[in-house]
Amino acid sequence: MNIKNIHIGTFIKKLYEERNIPIDRVCNFMKCEEEDIFEMFQYKTLDTDRLLRWCKLLEYDFFRLYSQHLILYTSKKHFVNKSTSKSSQVPQFKKNIYTKEIIDYLLDLIRTNQKTVTEIIKEYKIPKTTLYRWIQKYPTNS
Repeated sequence: MNIKNIHIGTFIKKLYEERNIPIDRVCNFMKCEEEDIFEMFQYKTLDTDRLLRWCKLLEYDFFRLYSQHLILYTSKKHFVNKSTSKSSQVPQFKKNIYTKEIIDYLLDLIRTNQKTVTEIIKEYKIPKTTLYRWIQKYPTNS
């Protein structure tokens, strides 16, 4: 799965085909015509309301693709809480949340010799101690 360059329509189409949901149900739920549904499969991006509808219909969190992209491909300094003295009106999240999928992906890169530990640390800015802790904690693919 390539989350570096997300083409959301492709992911939606794959899951739609796997779930085998009747097109008339999809059209009713999405409140659009059949042609519009197939057109959405071609879109690289979708507005959040439509994406949320797809999440509910297909029972899959497509937003997590973007969250994982941020974790893997954005500098960690952007996630540091810069306003500790002011109370924010938006929800605050932990700055580093590595999902099991991300951990498995990174460990698989090491196990298949696609990348070295040093390359993972440099490219994805994963702390060295964190990466070694994962290697010990998850010795084989789960």
